[in-house]
Amino acid sequence: QVIESGGNTVPILFGSAVVIFIAERLHPNLPGWNHSHNDVLVDVCHAIGVAIASQATLFVVPRLLAPVAALVAPLGTATLWPADASLLLQLPLALVVAELFQYWSHRLSHTWEPFWRLHATHHSAPRLYFFNAARFHPLDIVVDTTAGLIPLTLLGTPFKVMALFALATAVLGYLQHSNVRVRLGPLNYIFSMAELHRWHHAKNLAEANTNFGSNLILWDLLFGTFYWPRDRRP
Repeated sequence: QVIESGGNTVPILFGSAVVIFIAERLHPNLPGWNHSHNDVLVDVCHAIGVAIASQATLFVVPRLLAPVAALVAPLGTATLWPADASLLLQLPLALVVAELFQYWSHRLSHTWEPFWRLHATHHSAPRLYFFNAARFHPLDIVVDTTAGLIPLTLLGTPFKVMALFALATAVLGYLQHSNVRVRLGPLNYIFSMAELHRWHHAKNLAEANTNFGSNLILWDLLFGTFYWPRDRRP
């Protein structure tokens, strides 16, 4: 409803952060991760930069691509998106489509030096807690967000769906990095949340170069980078 009315999504983001912060205190994965590692101010500064970069990209990229979208529309691309369907159906579709491109962008950031120089900022975190979701170089966020917006824009996805996609990604990012002990069981074959993402932040590169999904784990399953050992913790 907030997206439909063009309302402010900050209360949703703030409320989600508060709920996850409380959950980290009540049921932490590692109690030591609930204490500052001289990193809170760093993450606050990154959060400000990421908020500006991501919102600017969400506003600018679809408008820059509008002429291209209009150019390819006669080929039928603009009619592929079910714009009249419920947002509850359009959001999962947006997650699947956008994440195919974000998966490869993220994977490339681990294997191509110029991208890694940006993405290394995210992996500099000394612990994992919900606010690590904001520890990114602004250019890294611009690249990743643009990668997801390109296919959505060219397919004629309504802007409100892209805005909902951005909101969902932010909230799920909190969950993905949260210091909450939670077991998703079979849902780990759908969502890329903390239980899987902790392996992505492992110091062992063979373990870290896995589970690239931001919200879903679908493309990791299809491209062979899904990693979920049951016999140990990362």
